[in-house]
Amino acid sequence: MTNEQYPIHIYSEIGQLETVLLKRPGREVENLTPETMDRLLFDDIPHLAVIQREHDAFAQVLRDNGVEVVYLEKLAAEAIDAGEVKEAFLKEMMDESNIPSAASYEAVKDYLLGMETQEMVDAIMAGVRRKDVSLEAAHLADMVEEDDSLFYMDPMPNLYFTRDPGASIGKGLTINQMKFEERRRESMFLEVIMEHHPRFAGHDIPIWRSRNEKTSIEGGDELVLSPKVLAIGISQRTKAQAIEELAIALFKHHTSFEKILAIKIPNVRAMMHLDTVFTMIDYNKFTIHPGILHLDGSIDTYILKRGEAEDTIRITKRTDLQGVLKDALEVEELELIPCGGGDEIAAPREQWNDGSNTLAISPGVVVTYDRNYVTNQLLREKGVKVIEIESSELSRGRGGPRCMSMPLVRKEL
Repeated sequence: MTNEQYPIHIYSEIGQLETVLLKRPGREVENLTPETMDRLLFDDIPHLAVIQREHDAFAQVLRDNGVEVVYLEKLAAEAIDAGEVKEAFLKEMMDESNIPSAASYEAVKDYLLGMETQEMVDAIMAGVRRKDVSLEAAHLADMVEEDDSLFYMDPMPNLYFTRDPGASIGKGLTINQMKFEERRRESMFLEVIMEHHPRFAGHDIPIWRSRNEKTSIEGGDELVLSPKVLAIGISQRTKAQAIEELAIALFKHHTSFEKILAIKIPNVRAMMHLDTVFTMIDYNKFTIHPGILHLDGSIDTYILKRGEAEDTIRITKRTDLQGVLKDALEVEELELIPCGGGDEIAAPREQWNDGSNTLAISPGVVVTYDRNYVTNQLLREKGVKVIEIESSELSRGRGGPRCMSMPLVRKEL
């Protein structure tokens, strides 16, 4: 198997990671302000120089472990040039950017088309400030717009969480309709890459769901547990209907996937995706945040299987997650390792900084944030190799190593 043969090849969460898609934090992070960070889904403003240094160290850890690292911003620019779709891509992006008037729309268009493609992509990601665009307008309403925003196009500071706009599943992927409008444009970059980049175009890569679907799903909720089993979170950002639609699509296309475990987690920001509270780290080991469980240790889990007729599914409900996972993965023993050791203080504190959001680079080898020392020590005691990365600024976006990475190719187990 080579990357050239399989540009998308994901049949597990733990197989040796071969190729991963990252986005290096850029000027979009500096364009956050105290007034806009809540709307743009941030709780704090990272220090750009430090977050870049920490992200570069994360990428180097992956390379040091044999992983090919490719960057969203670079692939997007290459795809736009390869497909000769610069104007078409920009139009689609601008049409979804809520630019306030026809005059400002044309001014922004001229401003961005005057750039080289990579510069244009970087500028779109960073956000287009009003002060940078020369506006000549014939009407007072165009010159004195009611919107008092500093931007014609908002920055996209969440882009370094490449996990969410799409998810690799088997030899295809979902290109996601995201929950909040502030993040929906992000998946356009993945769409143009798959359609026009030479690495992907022409390989007939199936798109299980497009970004134009009406129901939201995000990659942080999509976990590939085995060639037969997916786990998907019913969460703040992924709707039950979207999971059912994805299940039907996978069954209809006769993929290897036979079961989808839809796991209902609390609908709160601190647990926005399944992978913020639950990740797979070895053949029979998972991290879990105890806060997602009911007092009796149960959690609502719905098992979706192919129905008798096409476009139908069968659903059964269970509440014993450990038993469901043992059955689905066909293992006799399975361990759920609690974030923060289950301690009433350490568990929620470390989960807030993504103690459960591990990235497995091979079975039993994970990348984690160094700040989650209680969880990391417990993982080591359970026989897991833990590679820590610095995280003082990366963690401010409320996402860990899994959130920051979209695997494209893993070796099969």
